[in-house]
Amino acid sequence: MSPTAEARVLVLMPVDRDNDRTVDLLASAHIECVICSGLTGLHREIRRGAGAVLVSDEIVAADTSNVLERSLREQPAWSALPVIVLAREGTAERVHYDLLGGYSGIVVIERPVRTRSLVTAIRSALRARRNQYAVRDAQLELAQQAEQLRVADRVKNEFLATLAHELRNPLAPIMSGLGVLANTQDPARRERTTEIMERQVRHMARLIDDLLDVSRITRGKLELRRSRVSLSEVIAQATEGSMPMIERGGHTLETDVTPEDLFIDADLTRVAQVVGNLLNNSAKYTPDGGKIRLSVRRANDDVEISVTDNGLGIPLERLDDVFEMFNQVNRVLDRSQGGLGIGLALVRRLVELHGGSVEASSEGPNKGSTFTVRLPLASGPTTPASILPDAPVPAHTRVLVVDDNHDAAEMLSVMLETVGYETTTAHDGASALEVARAVVPDVIVLDIGLPDVSGYEIAGELRRDQRFSGTSLVALTGWGSPDDRRKAFAAGFDMHLTKPVAAEDLKAALTRATKRRSVGAETVRSEGR
Repeated sequence: MSPTAEARVLVLMPVDRDNDRTVDLLASAHIECVICSGLTGLHREIRRGAGAVLVSDEIVAADTSNVLERSLREQPAWSALPVIVLAREGTAERVHYDLLGGYSGIVVIERPVRTRSLVTAIRSALRARRNQYAVRDAQLELAQQAEQLRVADRVKNEFLATLAHELRNPLAPIMSGLGVLANTQDPARRERTTEIMERQVRHMARLIDDLLDVSRITRGKLELRRSRVSLSEVIAQATEGSMPMIERGGHTLETDVTPEDLFIDADLTRVAQVVGNLLNNSAKYTPDGGKIRLSVRRANDDVEISVTDNGLGIPLERLDDVFEMFNQVNRVLDRSQGGLGIGLALVRRLVELHGGSVEASSEGPNKGSTFTVRLPLASGPTTPASILPDAPVPAHTRVLVVDDNHDAAEMLSVMLETVGYETTTAHDGASALEVARAVVPDVIVLDIGLPDVSGYEIAGELRRDQRFSGTSLVALTGWGSPDDRRKAFAAGFDMHLTKPVAAEDLKAALTRATKRRSVGAETVRSEGR
């Protein structure tokens, strides 16, 4: 129904001359009118929309089939279409009750009527009608909001169910693996079990990292650490991370990378995450033994990175939906394959943060799919920042592990002892300071969320004590946003690690932290690491 139709006055008088005269009179008052062709025409125009109806009592009396009454009764609940009846003297009551059944929107004006009075009555009726349309629009808006809330609630419930499902999946082999480790001494079986458990823990960590990335992007808190990055380095890092999943599916990965070394100004980790997510998506939705093709080529001032597979494909009408957050094209399939429905959404948001674009194409179900990322090229390479090489653990390197989770502190301590560190543990701020002053460790691995004081406060107090000028402080915490890292470095930490962390990663981090402490913490903080 158009706004113009909603403001019309529908006119029906007994003779054409009265119709024309009425329309001319109202037109001079800037009131839009439509002359209806009989009662059937009036019924049709009411259905199209109207601001008011203007008829004579003769028309109402001649309506032996109750066409007008039926039209008025068909109105929706919010509507009371104003009907102005020009009636002869003494017929008002009969028009209102006998002929139109007491319809509430009737206004009867006895003839003869003055022009000003008629115009005033019609304008009043149109104002009342506009109020009715406002009520209608408000009801529609409320209904739309209610539907959006219902959809959001359904999506939330489905996502939480999927999240619970995805977190339980890796927990099952971890629990089974604990039973195996407790009941076997076979070195090969223990090694294989440990590998499986470690892989599942990494899977859980990736799920949690994805969720945190979604939150940061949504709140505008995700910061890119841009540098001049070689595309070959991006592809190497992405394929290295995705190969285990590709190999588990028995897929063949074909790479077609231009021999020209291309560079972009980007966050290496995030762009590698984009390509890795696309490779993982293809591996996930391609039947075992499939083919995946990764290509990189120049496209004028951009680089195009494409991942193509011969997998399950995407319905044509859902090509745009695959990039929506928590929107899984085939929920039953996605449940069986695993995933939270946020991998491709992260791809689009990370690409857009880099000033690029991503699109999906497919010929339909079971015909494979292609995802193409376009990113602006940089002019050339820069000298990469030097990194400090890892070194063997110095003899008698003392590490204090502080975590209010006793199991976490104990396992971390055992893990460090297995690679050559001497460890001590504490579980709150007060005992951490007490042990630190007694032992003066070379490294303190400190949780931020302690029960009595924060890790930031502990770090600040240690940095004010000259006895710990040579001690490296490493934050190991579940808080991993850029703001959290800034707070850690400002408090005096040399490194900031996010839980969980693998043994080799922690060893490398502690080695770098110790070496960097010897050349000054300010250098470390300026690097933001």
